[in-house]
Amino acid sequence: MSANSSPGKSDAEDRNRAPNPPNQSEHLGSRIRDLDVDTIRRYFAQKFGFYEPSEPTGGVEKVLHEVSLDGVVKWMNSARCQNVITLAGAGISTSAGIPDFRSPETGLYHNLQKYNLPEPQAIFEINFFRQNPKPFFTLAKELFPGNFKPTISHYFIRLLHEKGLLLRHYTQNIDTLERGAKIPDDKIVEAHGTFYTSHCLECRKLYNLEFIKEHIFSDEIPVCTECSGVVKPDIVFFGESLPERFQNCLQEDFQKCDMLIIMGSSLEVQPFASLIDMVPEWCPRLLINREKAGMRSPLLRMWGLMSGGLQLDDDAVRDVARLGDCDDGCADLAERLGWGDELHALVASEHERLDREGALTKPHVRKAVQCLKPIIPNVPSGSSAIPKVVKSPPNPILKK
Repeated sequence: MSANSSPGKSDAEDRNRAPNPPNQSEHLGSRIRDLDVDTIRRYFAQKFGFYEPSEPTGGVEKVLHEVSLDGVVKWMNSARCQNVITLAGAGISTSAGIPDFRSPETGLYHNLQKYNLPEPQAIFEINFFRQNPKPFFTLAKELFPGNFKPTISHYFIRLLHEKGLLLRHYTQNIDTLERGAKIPDDKIVEAHGTFYTSHCLECRKLYNLEFIKEHIFSDEIPVCTECSGVVKPDIVFFGESLPERFQNCLQEDFQKCDMLIIMGSSLEVQPFASLIDMVPEWCPRLLINREKAGMRSPLLRMWGLMSGGLQLDDDAVRDVARLGDCDDGCADLAERLGWGDELHALVASEHERLDREGALTKPHVRKAVQCLKPIIPNVPSGSSAIPKVVKSPPNPILKK
């Protein structure tokens, strides 16, 4: 989880509160209860080399000519690949300067002692917020959208849209950088909510980004103009339901998907992590991440849950991992797709536009106030330029 990824009701540590999306894993409990001793015996026999499972009859269509990044590229360049879904976590935004939650020394949870919280996670707990909203709004000033530039990864997703391939982008992040990268609103599903809109906790009156920004940067708790209730950004806290749009879109999107790209997510937060199992059984899945994620226990697979999680081993037939930073992975994929120059030009022109318009550095001016301290962007030096894509040496692809 990252600072731009609302923990909400969907955190793995709070999964009992979260509604599970309809998928093939919903009946896991009943399927486990139906297991017999022979099934478990076969598992351990295979584990120790005494049993080889038979190949499934019928089988599932294999659409990758090889289980590698080159195989994914060939599939994406084919006429059959029309509906790409991207799933994104904190990893697509860290290069913009947004910290994650749990990293030692630098993570936000490590640096929340100044707020005198009962525990670090309380700052995103809805019951604690109702009692004491000030710590959250103090933190929100540091994380507020507009202080950061979209990354190479965000612009790669936009390029997927411009190529007519993006069916939907699902994000765990609350930083609104997808909107900053000008990915159309109807293509975005903010699974953990967003700063973009806010509502009064009491009367549910809607407020826009400027209203909440005005109060946060004036070090004030935003209060409803109708009923004096506290106005809270529409990010999902522990104890709150996931957005209705998330539930509605996944009902229609995932059975259409013919390419799933997972970017910068540990795939540990539920129910978001379950989305990888909602695509068709033949649909290729590409993980762009610093480390392997989303893999399930081989025992569960032995129990017949063959679609449960990514299979990034020697037996993989549709799952590929491109390990490393998200920006590097997206730049590499774009280069192999023949889009490298377009991505380079898009990032450079958009970052130049943001610098020219002063979108990240202009001071926030409240009504009737002439001068306030400027918002200082927390953007790494040189982040406005995309690194040159260096072609990989022979056999660079991680076949998983």
